[in-house]
Amino acid sequence: MASFIEDLFADNGASAKSKDESNSLATFLASLVFNIVIALVIFFAFCLLRPRFRRVYAPRTYAVEREKRSQKIGDGIFAWIPAVLRVPDEDIIRRSGLDTYMFLRSIRTMFIMFSVIAIITCSALIPLNILGTNNKRGLLQLSIGNLAPESYVIWAHIGIFALLVCWVMWSIIGELRVYTQLRMWWLTNPENSSRANANMVLVTSVPDKLVKDEQRLADIFDVLPGGVRQVIVSRQSKELAAIVTKRDRLAGRLEQLLTAYAVKCTALSDQPGYVAPKHPTMRTHGVWGKRVDAFEYLASEIAMCNHYIAQSAKTRHEYKPQSSALILFNQQIAAHLAAQAVIDYKPLSMGRVSTNVDPQDVIWSNLDMNPWNRRIRGYLSFLVTVALTIVWTLVTAFLMGLVQIKNLSILDQFSWLRDNDFAMGLFSGIVPSAILALLMTILPTVLRLLLRLEGTATRSEIDLRLLHRYYFFQVWNVYLVTIFSSSIVAIAANSIGSPGKIVELIQTQVPLSATNVLIYVLLLSFIGAAKEILQGVPLALRYLVPILFARTPRALYRAETPSRFDWATNIPTHSLIFLMGFSYSFIAPIVNIFVAIYFGLFYLIYRYQFLYVYNDQRWSLGGLSFPKAVKQMLVAVYISEIYLLLMMVAKFQVSVNAIMRVIVVLGVIAGTLGAHWYIDDVYMPAIKYLPLKKAADVERTPHLAGEIPNVVGNKLSPSDKHLEEPLVAEQRHRRRNWIYIMYGSVVPGFLLRLAIWTFPSVLREKVSDSDEPRPVVPRQLTTETIGDTANRLGMRDSRLTLGEDAAELSRLFACPAIRAKPVSNLWVPMGNSVLFARLLWEVEYYGQGTILVITQGAQISPRGKVCADTDFSLASVEASDKEGVAHYQRTRPM
Repeated sequence: MASFIEDLFADNGASAKSKDESNSLATFLASLVFNIVIALVIFFAFCLLRPRFRRVYAPRTYAVEREKRSQKIGDGIFAWIPAVLRVPDEDIIRRSGLDTYMFLRSIRTMFIMFSVIAIITCSALIPLNILGTNNKRGLLQLSIGNLAPESYVIWAHIGIFALLVCWVMWSIIGELRVYTQLRMWWLTNPENSSRANANMVLVTSVPDKLVKDEQRLADIFDVLPGGVRQVIVSRQSKELAAIVTKRDRLAGRLEQLLTAYAVKCTALSDQPGYVAPKHPTMRTHGVWGKRVDAFEYLASEIAMCNHYIAQSAKTRHEYKPQSSALILFNQQIAAHLAAQAVIDYKPLSMGRVSTNVDPQDVIWSNLDMNPWNRRIRGYLSFLVTVALTIVWTLVTAFLMGLVQIKNLSILDQFSWLRDNDFAMGLFSGIVPSAILALLMTILPTVLRLLLRLEGTATRSEIDLRLLHRYYFFQVWNVYLVTIFSSSIVAIAANSIGSPGKIVELIQTQVPLSATNVLIYVLLLSFIGAAKEILQGVPLALRYLVPILFARTPRALYRAETPSRFDWATNIPTHSLIFLMGFSYSFIAPIVNIFVAIYFGLFYLIYRYQFLYVYNDQRWSLGGLSFPKAVKQMLVAVYISEIYLLLMMVAKFQVSVNAIMRVIVVLGVIAGTLGAHWYIDDVYMPAIKYLPLKKAADVERTPHLAGEIPNVVGNKLSPSDKHLEEPLVAEQRHRRRNWIYIMYGSVVPGFLLRLAIWTFPSVLREKVSDSDEPRPVVPRQLTTETIGDTANRLGMRDSRLTLGEDAAELSRLFACPAIRAKPVSNLWVPMGNSVLFARLLWEVEYYGQGTILVITQGAQISPRGKVCADTDFSLASVEASDKEGVAHYQRTRPM
C-alpha cells in the first residue's frame, strides 16, 4: 500500500507514457462509443415512456393554469420532436415567461455559434495541423501542438481565431439588442405592470425611527413621480408563527384521518348490516395523555388556533416591526427610480432595494438583520467560499488522482487492466468525469446556504448571485484544476530550477489536455442530455411518493405539480461548456463539433422540458439571468485570448514573424476590450431598470405597452407595398417584429428586409393561436396571486384593486404567519354520502365555524383508492373567513 501511495504522487519517467495513454485514440473512441450507446438507450427509453407517464413527462398539459397549458402530443415515438419545434417564440413567452425564452435563446445562440465555428475550424485548421512537422500521433496530430514554433501556418490559427472573436462579440451584441427591447416590453406589458409587486420596492436596513413612523417613511419616497400609494412595514410574531404552524399540522392530521375514515366507510357500505366504523382515538398530550375522540379533539384544537389567528389580525399593527418596509408607488417608474437612488446619507442605511417583490420569494427571517451584521456576514461568506474552493480543490485532485488508471493498475485487484487497451481507455475516459460530475452536484447546496446566511432578502437574488459564484467555482475546480491538473503538474515539475521554461512548456502541455476537455464535453453532451430528458429521479419519485405517502386529495394534487428548473446551476454549466469549446477552438478544433452537438441537443430537449415539464413561476425576473450568462461568455472569450497569447509567447522566436504574432493577438484582446466597453456603456444600463423615455412613451401612448417591440428599429419594409392581398396592419406588423426578434441577432437587418421583400408571404402566417390583436388593459394598479402555490396558501386568484381594499393588500404582502387565514379548509372525498356526511357536519360543528370541509373534486374509486381531479380549482371554493365558511355551508352541493 505504501508503494501505491508513493507512485500516486511520484513524477517519474512514466508521466510521458501516461500522457500518451490519456491522449490515445482508444480513450477517445471508447468514451465516444460508451456515451453514444448509453445516450441512445436512455433516449429510446424516454420515447417509449413519454406517452405512458404523463405525470412526469407532460404535467404542463393539465397541472397548470389553462392559458399556460401546452397541447397534448400524439403517442408516436418521435412525435414530440416536430411538436416542440413548431411552437413559435411568442407562445413560449406566453406560457413560460421571458426568463425561459431568453435562456432558450442563449442555448440556441451558442449552438449557432459553435456550428459555424466547427465548420470553419475543422475545414481550415485540422488539415493544417495534420500536415504539421512535430510528428504527433493520435488526437494530438489534430491539434496545434503538431505545429513547429516557427511555422507560418500558425498565422491561420490567429486569423481564424480573430474572426471567431468578431463573430461571437457580434452575436452577443445582437442578442443584447433583442433582450433590452424584450425586457422593456416585459416591464411595461399590462400583464406585469398592472401587478402591485411591479410598482413596489422592498427596502431593507431601515432605521428604527423610520420603521415606527410610516408617514415619515412615505414622505421620503413621495418626491418620486406619482408619489407613494402605501407603506407596508414588515412585521413578525414568533408566537403567531408557532400557532399557525400548529394549526396547519393539526389540520393536515385531521384531513388524513377523515380521508382514511371515508375509505373505510366506502368499503363497508356495500356489505349487509352496514355499521359505521368506530372513530379513531388519540392521546391529548403525548404518550401519557388522556385518550379522546380524534375528530372532536383535533377540530376543537384547530378552532382555538383559528380564533387566536382571527384576534391577532385586529392587532397586526402592534407586532414588532422588522427593519424593512415595502413601498408601493402609484407609478411603475417611481419604483425603478427608487431602486437606483441613494436613499440615505448615513452609512449602510436603506442601502439595499429590491424591485418586483413576490411575497412567496421573500426570506422573511433575513429582513430584520442589522446592516453591519449583514456586511460582516458577507465578508465571512466570501472567505468561507475561498476556503471551500481550496478544500474542494484538494479533495477533487486527490480523488481524480486516485482513480487514474496508471495508479489503480499498480494494485493487484486492477492488474487485469494493464494489458487491456480498450478497458483502460474506457476507464480513464468515463470514471474521472463521472466522479467530477458527482462532486459538483453537492456544491450548490453549500453555496446557497452561505448566500442565505449573508442576509440576502429574496430567494431569486440568491439564485442570481449563485449564477456567478457557481460559475467561477466551476472554472477553477472543473476547468483549470481537474482537467488541467496533469498539465499543471508536468509544467511545474519540469520548470523547477528553470522558471523560464514555464512558458516554453505551455505549448506542449496545454494541447495534451484536449482529450480531457473532449471527454468531459462528450459526457455532458450525450449522457447529460439524455439524463435531462429522461428525468430518472422524478420518474421514480413522482410515482413512488404518491403511492407510499399521498393519502389525501391535497397530497395527490400536489404530487401532480410540475417540477422546477434549477436556473442557478444549469446556466453556469452551459457557460462552462462554452468556455471549454471556445478556449480550445484553435487548439483542438475537433472539440467544436461536440460542443455544437451539446448545445443542439440541449436546445431541443429544453424546448420540450419548458413546454411540457418545468413550471417555475417563482422565477419570474424578466430575463435578468441572461445578462449574467452574457458576462460569463465574455469571461470565456478573455480566457481564450489569454490562452492564445500564452501559446504565441511560448512559440516565440527572435524574429519579425514571432513578434508580429504577439502584436496581432494583443490587438485582438484590445478589440475585445473595446467591444466589452461598448456593451457596458450602451446595453448594461438599460437591462435591469425601466428607462424614463420608455415610461413616458407608454404613458403618452398606452397601446405601446402591449405591442411587440421592433428590435431592428426600421420602419415598414417595402414588402408592405407588394402584398398580393390586404392584411390586418397590426397582424402584419406583429409578424414582422417577431421575425426580427427570432433572427435579428444572427442575420443582418438588410438581409431580413430583403427576405421579407422577396417572400412577402411570410407575413401572412400567424405566429400563434392567440395572434389576434389584444386589447390593452387600462393602467390600473392591481395585484394578483401567482400560481397554484399561492392559491393553496390562501391568496386569491384574482386582481385586487388597491382602492377597494388596502388592508387586504397589507395582508397579502405580509409574512406567512400574518398572511394566514383564520379558517381551515379541509379537502376530503365524500365516501358514503349518508353516514359520512354526518361526521363532516360534526367536525364543522366542533370547529365552531372555522373549519370548512370541501368534498368537491375528490372521490373514492370502486377499488378503494382516493382520487383527486387535477382540473378542480380548490382556491375557487376555499373560504377565507367565518362568513365564507357559513356561505359555503348554506350553498354546499349535496
